[in-house]
This record gives sequence, structure tokens and C-alpha cells, in this order.
Amino acid sequence: MDDFNPRWYADPRLHGDDYFLVFPPAVLEQTASQVEWLVSLLELAAGARVLDLACGWGRIALPLAQRGFRVTGLDLSEAFLARARQDAQGAGLDIDFRHGDMRQIPFVEEFDAVIMMWTAFAALESDEEDQKVLNAVAHALRPGGRFFIDQASRESIIRNYRGRDWWEREDGTLVLHEREFNLLESRNYVRMTIIEPDGSRRVYTHAIRLYTPRELAGMLERAGLRFRQVWGGFDGQDYSLDSRRMIVLAKKAPGPERG
Repeated sequence: MDDFNPRWYADPRLHGDDYFLVFPPAVLEQTASQVEWLVSLLELAAGARVLDLACGWGRIALPLAQRGFRVTGLDLSEAFLARARQDAQGAGLDIDFRHGDMRQIPFVEEFDAVIMMWTAFAALESDEEDQKVLNAVAHALRPGGRFFIDQASRESIIRNYRGRDWWEREDGTLVLHEREFNLLESRNYVRMTIIEPDGSRRVYTHAIRLYTPRELAGMLERAGLRFRQVWGGFDGQDYSLDSRRMIVLAKKAPGPERG
């Protein structure tokens, strides 16, 4: 993909109003059930500290705070954070939303849990950069703390691969996707074109490294995080070739940190 921007994750145009044109509405409808399962899985005590890493506009951070957890959200998008802070203030919630890079988490052994939702992990330029994220998570977690990752399933994407698709929004806006999967890199490259009803268009690119559970388990171990379990969805189903999500739980080992 010749026009690919390797720092797409830092593009303020995409991580603003246009993001909501391409974000699947069905995922918004699933937020309450996802949070319910997440909370039961993490088994956190009342008042536990949770870091929502790459928190976006607070889709998960706000309902976690409503449940009484002390939530911190970290994200690279100022536009998302402004919206999250406004919504939190409107709901009377005290959430610490911070601007920052997920490779540089400014906390040491502060959190009982760190979560990364909706394939926020594996957006960076290389496996080495992704490893820095896991190292930073390990430093931010208290001994015994848990790390929850929600990723797209590599197996499902490959089995059901579509080079192109599109949909039309209610206002007539068209969203087009063109994809190229690089098997050597295990990275899915996507070009998104948004066409307004008046014919104007905007083009964005992004890419996600699709790890297997085994690859991710090895990276977690190198960071000092123990791989505990993998599921194929928020209903607790087993991970399989048909699973659309790869949901992983890891735990920080007690004792000295590594990584």
C-alpha cells in the first residue's frame, strides 16, 4: 500500500470526528455487556485502580468509573480526551484522563488492572515497539495485577478475508475499505475512503499486526507478564478458528519486574 502512513495512530484527523463514521455501531451497543464480563473476569475489589490504555473517548472508562473503580485513561488523541473529559464531567465522574503514548506510561506499580480494548494493541510500527507497550504495562501494574487485551482474531480475518467492502450511513455518507494482508509481516493494511453526500472525500490508512496467541504469550512473558487464558469472545467462548476476537488475560508475576 504505497500511501500507507506508518504513524497513522497519531493522525489527529482520523482520531476525531471521522473516527465515529468508521467505528462499528454494533460495538457501541455491546459496551454494557462487555464491561459486565470484564468486571466479573478481573475480580477487582471495590475502589481498585484501573488503567484504560488507549482509552479513546472513554467508552469503557466511564462505565468502569460508574461501578466505583478508580479509573485512569491514557490516549494519544487530544480530541478523544476532550470528549471523554466532557462526558465524565457531565456524569459527575472523577476520571484521570491523560494525554500520552502507550509506550511511556507514567506510573510504576500503581494499578490493579490494565485494559486495552478494541484492538488498541499492535498498532505501532514494529514488534519491537509493541513489546515496549507490554514492558510499560508490566511496570505500571502492581505485583499480581491483571492485564486484559481485546484484539481482532488473526485466524478469523484470514479465513474470512475481504479485499474490499463498503457501507452507506443513514445520511448517505459512504465508507469504503480496501485491504492488503502481508503474510510475511502478519499485518493487515487498510485504506479507508469516506465519501460525503456532496462528493467530497477523505482517505486514511491504518495497519494492525495480527499476533497468534503463542506469539503474544511469548511477548507477555518477556515483559514479566504471565499468560493465563485466551477466549474467542466476550461471552467466554473458547478461542477457535471461527472466533472474531482474541481476548487474552495475563497476570504480573510477583517479585522483581523484568523488561
